[in-house]
Amino acid sequence: MTPWEVAAVCAAGVGAGAINAVVGSGSLITFPALVAVGVDPVVANVSNSIGLVPGSFTGAYGYRAELAGQRQRLVKLGVASLIGSLIGGLLLLWLDPDVFQIVVPILIGLACVLVVIQPKLNGWLSARREHAHPDGGVVLWLGVLGAGVYGGYFGAAQGVLLIGLLGSFLADGLQRVNAAKNVLSLIVNGAAAVLFILVAEVDWWAVAGIAVGATIGGYIGAKVGRKIPAPVLRGIIVCVGIAAIIKLVYA
Repeated sequence: MTPWEVAAVCAAGVGAGAINAVVGSGSLITFPALVAVGVDPVVANVSNSIGLVPGSFTGAYGYRAELAGQRQRLVKLGVASLIGSLIGGLLLLWLDPDVFQIVVPILIGLACVLVVIQPKLNGWLSARREHAHPDGGVVLWLGVLGAGVYGGYFGAAQGVLLIGLLGSFLADGLQRVNAAKNVLSLIVNGAAAVLFILVAEVDWWAVAGIAVGATIGGYIGAKVGRKIPAPVLRGIIVCVGIAAIIKLVYA
């Protein structure tokens, strides 16, 4: 990668880190950026997962006040995220790369749909919240496990999936749900990153660019991300996602 390409990837990392802290669709920014500068899609996915870990940490840390009283719940759900992430990461490494080329445009499309319908999802969650289970139960644990598999394999909009699951089954406000989502996303990204570092091909320039940008972006997102107009944010994410689909399908 040239210095200008690293700088572009770093800029994408800033956007992704901020978006992950608020919405959870940052990979729809960084993954297309890596593919656009010529990184192999599977290597781009692996490098993206590793690079976003510091941003996941700063995003979770920024919501530390909303995490008060959630330790027991997050330990239990964190185990599901960890197991699911490792399963998803192994699927990425074991399946034929051609499967990834076919499946990822579909997953990006699903992620874009989730981002678009999130306002309606939030309204539905608000209606359900008074009937939610205090700890979520077995169904939530299994749902978080499935989200972990998705996140370990690809990860775009895993945060939206987690918000939907947690908001449906926990009797908490959306800010506390979002804080829990950030912790679980950190576990998914961190577990996948360790696995990929040990056994996968990694583009370390890509990792460095995303890591620096995502660390800054995660901090910004946790501090001021709530002030970004939601329709603008969703519009940007969807446009980037559509561009990524076109790039992958017609490259």
